Amino acid sequence: MKKIVTLSTSLSLLALVGLSNLTFAATPKVVYGEDNRVFVEDTTNELFKKLAHSTAVQIKSNKIKSLDDDGQFYSINPEKLKDSFINACEDESYSDVVNAGNCSGFLVGEDLLVTAGHCVRSESACHDGVWAFNYESSVLGDGHVLPAADVYKCKEIVNQSLSHVSKNDFALIRLDRKVKGREALKVRTSGRVSIGTELVVIGHPSGLPKIVADGAQVRDDQNDFFFKANLDTFGGNSGSAVFNAETGVVEGILVRGERDYYLDQEAGCNRVYKCEDDGCRGEDVTRITVIPELAPGMTPVEPEAPGFGNGVGVIPFFGM
Repeated sequence: MKKIVTLSTSLSLLALVGLSNLTFAATPKVVYGEDNRVFVEDTTNELFKKLAHSTAVQIKSNKIKSLDDDGQFYSINPEKLKDSFINACEDESYSDVVNAGNCSGFLVGEDLLVTAGHCVRSESACHDGVWAFNYESSVLGDGHVLPAADVYKCKEIVNQSLSHVSKNDFALIRLDRKVKGREALKVRTSGRVSIGTELVVIGHPSGLPKIVADGAQVRDDQNDFFFKANLDTFGGNSGSAVFNAETGVVEGILVRGERDYYLDQEAGCNRVYKCEDDGCRGEDVTRITVIPELAPGMTPVEPEAPGFGNGVGVIPFFGM
């Protein structure tokens, strides 16, 4: 049964119009302490490699096309990080790598995928593009080509929340067919994560091929809908699974955080924004237990919207 938070005020509609053309840049992230990002094929942790196998990237329709009449391969727009709107400085990590991704997601059922609510704001947005499980630097090669067998389309939004009040931000979507050769990830179904728990995030920062970033911890656990952590994440990581680094259980969904780049005035390009491990605002992670289909009875009650009475007319939260 589909459930989508609706917009019911003129203020909400104006906000939606003003932000409708933004991509993952609207949800900035950052590097905390050492930069722990590595391509999935370069990690030495076998658990992380297994978890990464069930992680996907959202690629919008204008960035991907069928390469042949048989539809066996897809061609990716070969724009690099330094040449994209991000305008990364050439000496920054990954500046010379293709960044066609928009958001991240992960498999929780045979044909069910979780991502951030702001990544699929509507059914039309859900259908605009594909989800690729094999968007990895070792697969792409110099030709920027993906085998179609692991590329899926959105069939429908099963459930979604995008709230300005609670800042709840998630989407559960159904893919166009069952995913072959990949396991649904284990998710937390009760309780809550503890302060100091070691975390790892797997996804597509700045739209890059699949990247693993560990060495993070839970910093703040006060909110019922999300927790904060010092994860090395960027726009494009929105929708990434955040795992307990020891058990591999999904604790939440990366949705928003600190700015990810700053302008180097002298160089005329953007550099990665860096913070101390215990500095800056931290990255917000929607608790996986807020999704009723995955953790029945665990979803917190949405608080009343100030000025609207009885919580009616929830304003969408855009991850700023």
